Amino acid sequence: MTPVYAFLGPRGTFAEAALLALPESQGAELLPAAHVGAALDQVRSGVATAALVPLENSIEGVVPTTVDDLAFGEPLVIIGEIAIPVRFALLARPGTAIEAVRTIGTHPHAQAQCRDWVAANLPGAEIVLTGSTAGAAEALWDEGSGLDAAIASAAAGQAFGLDVLADGIGDNEEAWTRFVLVGRPGPPPPQSGADKSTLCLFMREDHPGALLEILTEFAVRGVNLTRIESRPTKKALGDYYFSVDFEGHVLDSRVGEALAGLHRICADVRFLGSYPRHDGRAPLLRGGVTDADFADAASWLAAVRRT
Repeated sequence: MTPVYAFLGPRGTFAEAALLALPESQGAELLPAAHVGAALDQVRSGVATAALVPLENSIEGVVPTTVDDLAFGEPLVIIGEIAIPVRFALLARPGTAIEAVRTIGTHPHAQAQCRDWVAANLPGAEIVLTGSTAGAAEALWDEGSGLDAAIASAAAGQAFGLDVLADGIGDNEEAWTRFVLVGRPGPPPPQSGADKSTLCLFMREDHPGALLEILTEFAVRGVNLTRIESRPTKKALGDYYFSVDFEGHVLDSRVGEALAGLHRICADVRFLGSYPRHDGRAPLLRGGVTDADFADAASWLAAVRRT
């Protein structure tokens, strides 16, 4: 059966470009979705094998819709990741002069990454937020959209027959976006030696030192965090959960012990997968936290208990 991969559409998005760069997508059917939630729901319903959605950007940080859907929706797990550079262009229908641009459609993250360029070059333009950058580009052909231009990739311009009025308009040339490949729950991919894992952690109650208790479970076992975000639980003002990425695989002894410790102190721990890092970087482990160290300690304790 041909695999089906959903992605944040329409055609021409950075998500599609990232998906096409994954070996798994070769020969697969690619299924564009209107928004992140729709892409993930295609996996939950069984229509798609997996979905590629944005998780974080090097300029704007986490993508809230992705993080919250994975935290509260029907369980899914991350099975892979990829990061790509993002370069933005100002697109318009053929024949449009840049001086005539009054309304610009784009995704909120793209708006934030092009804010200075727009302020300097089109200070009077109104920004209209859309579900994706390519969606804004496609909407330029809809007379009811009210859009004169879109901020998207040059590839989106080619996909929808648009002119590039200006290219490379991002305020930071080093902007990258990290996408995650999400599938239905199942056994994690094998350990690669350069893995990352993701969790959502819900505190039992808000009290002094609650975050320190969580961080200690990682620190004492030599588990390095690569991202931590606080997000509202949507239950009450001031009630938050933590979305966490860290180095290591669930089958690593140090990670397994950290997860067991977190399970003891948290109201809930949602495991969102272990998967190979996109950069292939192996963790630096201090003495005492390797699998061999944990095995040696377990053997020593067993011997103590027998005496």
